Amino acid sequence: MNKNNMIIGVIFGGRSAEHEISILSAKNVVKALESSGFLTALIGIDKDGKWYHILDRDFLENVNDVKSAKLPEKKEQILPLAFPDKTQFIEMSTGRPFDKLDVLFPILHGTFGEDGTVQGLFSLMDVPYVGSGVLGSSVGMDKDVMKRLLQQASIPIPQFLVFNFDEKEKIQYEAVKRYLGDTVFIKPANLGSSVGISRASNEDSFYRGVLNAFEYDTKIVIEEAIVGREIECSVLGNENPAASFPGEIKTGDGFYSYDAKYIEEDGAQLIIPAKLTEDEINTINQTSIKTFKTLCLEGLARVDGFLVEDGTFLVNEANTIPGFTMISMYPKLWEASGISQPELVRMLVEYAVENYERKKKLKRTV
Repeated sequence: MNKNNMIIGVIFGGRSAEHEISILSAKNVVKALESSGFLTALIGIDKDGKWYHILDRDFLENVNDVKSAKLPEKKEQILPLAFPDKTQFIEMSTGRPFDKLDVLFPILHGTFGEDGTVQGLFSLMDVPYVGSGVLGSSVGMDKDVMKRLLQQASIPIPQFLVFNFDEKEKIQYEAVKRYLGDTVFIKPANLGSSVGISRASNEDSFYRGVLNAFEYDTKIVIEEAIVGREIECSVLGNENPAASFPGEIKTGDGFYSYDAKYIEEDGAQLIIPAKLTEDEINTINQTSIKTFKTLCLEGLARVDGFLVEDGTFLVNEANTIPGFTMISMYPKLWEASGISQPELVRMLVEYAVENYERKKKLKRTV
């Protein structure tokens, strides 16, 4: 792969509650790609779903926190086209084709980005892209389906219940409490970055949490609160993935919330690598790789879970487009494992091309 001639389209923003986090992540991905010798094209998606070629390449220099994470004024609206081997994007104002990109690097967290929707578009466009395909992305996004697949594969997970919107009025705290315990976590089934998540330990906070979660999704997951160490592990690869050294998160209130992740300066302590025994590291790594394969993931994922007293690693979820901000665990864990960010993004591009070329060889006709 001659990276010096490759143009990588970095796609960020999007129609998600994680729009700003996506822009923060894109800043580091662009920097790492360019440090690794790639050319980049910046493609931003606004909160209404409009696609833009970002002409102001310096705007990312001013993106330092959630409040400053906004798309710039100087941009050209473009339209993605699902025409294999032909024009990928056209400029809306002129109708001219946009430069053909060699690989797309979506750094779109959450809905309409991490859930298989744009992956389907990229597949129709017939262009290599970083990360999981349609199936792995959608499964990884839906906490309900994800947990049922993990259960079937005998991967340890916390106990949970699932409710659809039409069941909202039937959800009873006492019934949930009998099954999951006094304290529970209430989550939208399809979202990330702790958006819409509540910790409830009494009736009032429980019903507030249920209403809050349903504002973000039509299906919610309610999980038992686990007493254990919060551990995250980065996974990298396609058919034979590798796992990083695990890291640990310690929070003051026992909940790694959106504010703790991205707003509060002392919201959480990240311990990289986590202080673990060799057996514990092996358990976490093997479970993370098994999770990656069970969920049909590709390229990259961050597996989050809890290490409990008996040494079991309970998988909480897998993130198929994990954060790439300055404080994000995914790249920092690989740095601790000996892979710099420029090397990491280079490997992700290579895995994208490898995956594309392998699937391209499959027979399409009988």
